[in-house]
Amino acid sequence: MKKKNNFRLKSKHLIILMTIVCISMVVAAFATGLTGDPARTTAGYAIIPFEKGINKIGDWLLSVQHNFQNVKKLAQENAVLKSQVEELTLQNNELAQNQKDLTHLRELYDLDKEYAQYNKIMAEVIAKDPGNWYHTFTINKGRDDGINVNSNVLAGAGLVGIVTEVGPNWAAVRSIIDDNSNVSAQVSETEDICIVNGDLELIDAGKIEFGQLKSPEGKVSIGDRVVTSHISDRYVKGLLIGYISEISQDSNNLTYRGYLVPAADFRHLQKVLVITDLKEQKGGE
Repeated sequence: MKKKNNFRLKSKHLIILMTIVCISMVVAAFATGLTGDPARTTAGYAIIPFEKGINKIGDWLLSVQHNFQNVKKLAQENAVLKSQVEELTLQNNELAQNQKDLTHLRELYDLDKEYAQYNKIMAEVIAKDPGNWYHTFTINKGRDDGINVNSNVLAGAGLVGIVTEVGPNWAAVRSIIDDNSNVSAQVSETEDICIVNGDLELIDAGKIEFGQLKSPEGKVSIGDRVVTSHISDRYVKGLLIGYISEISQDSNNLTYRGYLVPAADFRHLQKVLVITDLKEQKGGE
């Protein structure tokens, strides 16, 4: 059985064949000088559509090239814009950090003026114990800078804690919110004495506990300032601890207890002021 020869003229072959025919007709027309005769007319009919096709292909290629150039240009512009955005983001972050630093410095400046009667030095927090709160932390100034054990530490709007250990260029601080801390304090408006106790569970609610307050009923009010007392053995007097937010009478009907809103932000300590003047030692806090 004979195999059938399936001959298929591909598109590229057809284009090549038409091109050869058209070129041959043009050459024949112009070679014989038959301008305006049927050969030239026939050649015109064959060439014009071909030229139009070539022109369209040329226009399309130019359009593709133009679009490619536009895409390349847009990509370059996008890269430039991306670089500018990154630079602006970096500058914005630096400005935000500078603003935070400026806020901390203003707070320390205000504290320095508030307690101008005490000698102080600024220090930065360089380490802290695990957890959300700065209940114990380390600063970058020490004995060589005039800091000693029991030096009082300030930040925000008031008292933060006390130095418990000191090296040549570092010091460890225990905050007043630490479970092991207790501070002899007094209500600024009435001068009634109380004890402020650290409690890390309470500080999660933004509170510091006070107790053993002896005061006539109704004399102490919500919003009163609580400061370090003049009878404290290790804290100099008059340092703001916080403001009374709650108060209730004990079951003995003789004393009161309650809670303070702290003057310092114990979650975000970065810079502190250390009072280099020490309270006269008598033992205990």
